[in-house]
Amino acid sequence: MAELKEARVPDIGGYDGVPVIEVLVAVGDTVTADQGLVTLESDKATMEVPAPFDGVVRELKVKVGDEIGEGAVVAMIEPAGDAGGDAAGDAGDGAKPAKDNAPEASKSGSAQPEAPDRKQKSSEGATEVEPTNVSEPDNLAKREAAAARTGDADAGTSATTQRSPPVAFDADELLPDKVPYASPAVRLFARELGVDLLQVEGSQRGGRISREDVQKFVKGALQQGGGRAGASSGAGAGGGGGLDLLPWPKVDFAKFGPVEKRELSRIQKLSGANLARNWAMIPHVTQFEDADITGLEELRVQLNRENEKAIAKGKATKLTMLAFLMKASVSALKQFPDFNASLDADGALVLKQYFHIGFAADTPNGLVVPVVRDCDRKGVMEIAAETAELAGKAREGKLGPAQMSGGCFSISSLGGIGGTKFTPIVNAPEVAILGVSRADMKPVWDGKKFRPRLILPLSLSYDHRVIDGAAAARFTTYLSQALADMRRVLL
Repeated sequence: MAELKEARVPDIGGYDGVPVIEVLVAVGDTVTADQGLVTLESDKATMEVPAPFDGVVRELKVKVGDEIGEGAVVAMIEPAGDAGGDAAGDAGDGAKPAKDNAPEASKSGSAQPEAPDRKQKSSEGATEVEPTNVSEPDNLAKREAAAARTGDADAGTSATTQRSPPVAFDADELLPDKVPYASPAVRLFARELGVDLLQVEGSQRGGRISREDVQKFVKGALQQGGGRAGASSGAGAGGGGGLDLLPWPKVDFAKFGPVEKRELSRIQKLSGANLARNWAMIPHVTQFEDADITGLEELRVQLNRENEKAIAKGKATKLTMLAFLMKASVSALKQFPDFNASLDADGALVLKQYFHIGFAADTPNGLVVPVVRDCDRKGVMEIAAETAELAGKAREGKLGPAQMSGGCFSISSLGGIGGTKFTPIVNAPEVAILGVSRADMKPVWDGKKFRPRLILPLSLSYDHRVIDGAAAARFTTYLSQALADMRRVLL
């Protein structure tokens, strides 16, 4: 029988007393380099102790429940290559190979260290070598390739003397939900193919992923036309694919106290999915601005007072600030056409020649966005009447799909509720949305003294792929000036 060699726990980042939670092999099993022998689990991570070379497990030094640390021996393995060499050689010359290989070991010691993701070197058995407390990694793939090319058994033996720094153990990268159940060799194979092992289903015991499982996954992805790659290619235009998100946490809230479970409405489910996609796929930036609407509010109140009787009889609509905001937004969109645009599926910018403005309507079942079409051709009174009609249909749940599609630009107004500023989410495929908060009286310096002015906070969120910060600042500045003096809209 060949001399047995030790398989030790590699560098695990200074952890000690780490329990063994699973023994992956049995005495007599044939193992390959980098195949897991046992699984360790600390309070922050799990990891496998890999076999440092091909061979047969002759003795296990640990069992489930044992607590071990760096450098501990987990198994005694009879190397596959050494078994043939020992049978052919003289048992009395056991020290001779070490002597013959000394020059080669000296040469390899001066070589550059291998990369960390390597096979680990075991102790040297009966030969007299420098003692080591921890098995150290070497480059298994290069050693086997060299041996196969030259046919020289000494090539593999010489390569085993190459040393490199131990593999660092990064606990954050080895959290249980981030580490697939696969050997280091399989993980390396998957990385070379660009495969995310979290998507691969393991066929071996305990869901362990094998090399064949990775190959099967790749074949399946190719047959489906690229799978993830195809999804990612659409991400530039907002396709929504290619996101590696952690699964939603499953928590039993009832163990903390009384709870009540209520299903989301259909509108909340649909709008929630759209909002999540838009927030994840669109690079949002929000530009804040204040608009002095003192004069505009006086005009609105005056017009409502003049039409008070008609409004009471239902023959006229009460003017709201939203109608003025829509009309001013149309003027700003004409000045800055990139805001009246959308990205198509190919990533090209489509500039629109029409002006359909959507507004967020809060209903008992959730948020909807009705669209007022051709706002550039309608007056403020007509826009106010249409928004009131659409808002009523929204509350009654009678909006049709055509009344919620085709928007160029959206306005989300929280002025009737409160707040100062917020970040509205762009409503794809639009490229911008205007958020409006509650107007407040504030002292404003006019150059001589402070005067009370009604200030309306504006929050413009935009798609940074299409619009840069300077353009957004110009847009909000123009919009605030238009609201301060609606005569600008006529220019």
